[in-house]
Amino acid sequence: MATEDNGFSAGAVAFAFLAGAIIGAGAALLLAPQTGAETRRLLKDYAEKAEGEIRERVPEAKAMLDSAIAKGKEFAGEKKAVLSAAIEAGREAMRKQRAS
Repeated sequence: MATEDNGFSAGAVAFAFLAGAIIGAGAALLLAPQTGAETRRLLKDYAEKAEGEIRERVPEAKAMLDSAIAKGKEFAGEKKAVLSAAIEAGREAMRKQRAS
């Protein structure tokens, strides 16, 4: 499965999925032509299926989060090195200015 950066975080996708599941369950309750027992059974089956799908996606979301954390640490390290070099250059320039 190829990973793509589509601009949505894993948390946003999970929230959208859960919100859709809740809205769908509510609509099913309001519009269901079945009896209450049949509707409850269908909702239970749907919830179990949704839980299974979420559990399948957890490792993928964790990998994406780990990747984002690693990229963030790398970015911070690069910027720290640039900032340290700039500070040192400023100190050196100040030393030269004072010496002259």
